[in-house]
Amino acid sequence: MSPEKMVHMANQIATFFKTQPGNDPAAKVAGHIRDFWEPRMRDQLRSYVADGGGGLDDVVIEAAPLI
Repeated sequence: MSPEKMVHMANQIATFFKTQPGNDPAAKVAGHIRDFWEPRMRDQLRSYVADGGGGLDDVVIEAAPLI
């Protein structure tokens, strides 16, 4: 998947979970990505974060080690 599409998708997930009740949106983002993204997508996201994570929401960056 293109990096732009991956960033867009991950940021949409973060935006959703930041509006939900409760604490720790990063854990919820990580759970969603673990449950619904295939392994190659998860690997791509982790690599992207390791390379700086340009354009990613802070919640996604915080979620990355939990994926």
